[in-house]
Amino acid sequence: MTAYPHALPPKRAVMAAVACLLTVLSASGPASGQLDPRRGPPGCVPAAERQMERGCYILVSDPLGELPAGPMYWHIELYPSRAMAEAARRPRGTVVEALGKVWLMSVAEAGYRTPGGEHVAELGPLLTTAGMSYTAAYMEGIMMPGAVTGVHHHPGPEAIYTLAGEECMETPVGRFVGRPGDPPIVVPAGVPHRLSITGTEERRSLALVLHDSFQPWAIRTHEHGWIPKGLC
Repeated sequence: MTAYPHALPPKRAVMAAVACLLTVLSASGPASGQLDPRRGPPGCVPAAERQMERGCYILVSDPLGELPAGPMYWHIELYPSRAMAEAARRPRGTVVEALGKVWLMSVAEAGYRTPGGEHVAELGPLLTTAGMSYTAAYMEGIMMPGAVTGVHHHPGPEAIYTLAGEECMETPVGRFVGRPGDPPIVVPAGVPHRLSITGTEERRSLALVLHDSFQPWAIRTHEHGWIPKGLC
């Protein structure tokens, strides 16, 4: 199996096409936050439009501007309160309330830490383009087995942190299965993919799409001409 250089780890890996661009195969309206396969992305809805617990929700969309040269990583830190997270926040840091907890999300160099929090994960590297202005879209996904996305891509790297459940992501290079504790996967800009929620339990995840600020965060993929083989 061919791997994307510096992007897709081999074997089992976790990914959410936007972790959240999901749809239940049985009919599901846009209000549920799940992707209607007839429409394609965007399938996540703003958190302000949330009408039920399950679904995919855009929690924060934070413009970061141009990023420093060199590889960037998504750092996830847990804080006891929003006030403590806000006090620790630095440039390119975003406080996010998701899955009943308070998180400080940062896009920074490897080994980055902020004071007072529990460092949970470091995902990357995130391959970016010099001189491009980026926006960090942070999402929460709460999905049941059977959910599946349409084929889509992003104008920037995407990463997901899975806390519970199982998913299977298909790309042109093959099938990747992810569970908590598996090496996370970062999908490069422009790579078409489709995500299915598999296993037997509810899947809960956080996702980041670090995208070109002048483009939509998710784009339905017609021009690539790639058709999934149904590997998931």
